Amino acid sequence: MHNDIGLIGLAVMGQNLVLNMANHGFSVAVYNRTAATMRGFVDGLGDEPEDKVWPGSAGRIHGYSSLQEFVASLQRPRRVMLMVKAGAAVDAVIADLQALLEPGDIIIDGGNSDYRDSNRRAAALREAGLGFIGAGVSGGEEGALKGPSIMPGGHADAWPAVRNIFQAIAAKVGPGSNIPCCEWVGEDGAGHYVKMVHNGIEYGDMQLICEAYFLLREGAGLDNEELYRVFRDWNEGELSSYLVEITRDIFTVRDPETGDYLLDRILDTAAQKGTGKLMSQHALDLGVPTTLITEAVFARCLSAQKDARVRASALLPGPGGTFDGDCQLFINDVRQALYASKLVSYAQGFAQLDAAAAEFGWQLDNAGIAMLWRGGCIIRSVFLEEIAGAFGRAAGLENLLLDDFFRSAILAAQPAWRRAVVSAVQLGLPAPAFAAALAWYDGYRSARLPANLLQAQRDYFGAHTYERSDRPRGERFHTDWLGARKLS
Repeated sequence: MHNDIGLIGLAVMGQNLVLNMANHGFSVAVYNRTAATMRGFVDGLGDEPEDKVWPGSAGRIHGYSSLQEFVASLQRPRRVMLMVKAGAAVDAVIADLQALLEPGDIIIDGGNSDYRDSNRRAAALREAGLGFIGAGVSGGEEGALKGPSIMPGGHADAWPAVRNIFQAIAAKVGPGSNIPCCEWVGEDGAGHYVKMVHNGIEYGDMQLICEAYFLLREGAGLDNEELYRVFRDWNEGELSSYLVEITRDIFTVRDPETGDYLLDRILDTAAQKGTGKLMSQHALDLGVPTTLITEAVFARCLSAQKDARVRASALLPGPGGTFDGDCQLFINDVRQALYASKLVSYAQGFAQLDAAAAEFGWQLDNAGIAMLWRGGCIIRSVFLEEIAGAFGRAAGLENLLLDDFFRSAILAAQPAWRRAVVSAVQLGLPAPAFAAALAWYDGYRSARLPANLLQAQRDYFGAHTYERSDRPRGERFHTDWLGARKLS
């Protein structure tokens, strides 16, 4: 037996990636730590519908009860993809594989691994003579089966050996739908870093959509049927995206138990798996103001404090009521606020990618990354082509919003964006991501900020020194503020 590739870890994502590979003509070996899981998957292939397992594909999937048999079944160079829980489990499987693989064989980590772990594993496996690919995979269960976005990083010399498989199973976009949403990202942990930033932007997008929903529901009093129509219309314009599309559909679903709209029965506490937090943490390390995404993370944390919020709601007063002006104007204001804020989210995300590339010595192609996200992934949207175009037009573009297209888009949306944020404040409705995006925009476009006073304060209490606006950059000064102050 000479399988093209092996996959370890048969949870939902792993199973669907295996089916995707087999559907595209590749012979796949599968192994799972729990043999019963592997056997149940392989034995159940005959019962799957043809839209999931194409004719003949089941015969290309082979299960193995031992890791030794699994590895022995692979053609050289052996390609082993791990879809196991990030962290210690990945290290444990890699350790087991190292005893069985030979120099030139390739380990592919397709899970949601921390980019720092991928940096470490890339170095260790190169020293051991093994190839390493750290690939971010986005698209959820459906994407894994029908075409995900794949963001591979690691050892550049290992990429040619897996390229044909990954690009075959990836989502396709562009003229004739023939451009795969999978291309080499960069060395070491670059692939998982790009996936982390993808997930951070996903956090921001979801929070922005939730704020738009909340303003329209609580502020304008729209019901679910009206919200469906609004989001349906939005999805036909510049906001067209996977997340807006599924939000539209969510408004239509009824609870089979009560007959009410299911959305209204879901508790308002959000969970998270940590990738957004990790992005925000590294933004702080880099000194990059990724404020919107960080605010989206905090919004999930605040939502989780449900009991405390319920208690506070009975004790802390604030404005109430609904918007009493032109409802259609208000809906349009929220639409434009959502659009402008989404542009800020992407601008911040790509700015962090630039900073990380400088930190780690990666050569990241922002235009190419935008096209990786054009299909298959959770944040896919129509304006990612414009983002790719912006970075393609100007190599080394300092910030996405400095591109003519996006500068014009922000300028056009700005009055409505500001009105939406003001309305949220006046109505007492939280819109932290809308407000954070606008505050960042106003800060970024300001040639002068109040940090001169901040530096004076730091020098006053800690002698931290400061630079002067009338002297060359880099010169440091200190003042004896107490001794120099004038007597009143």
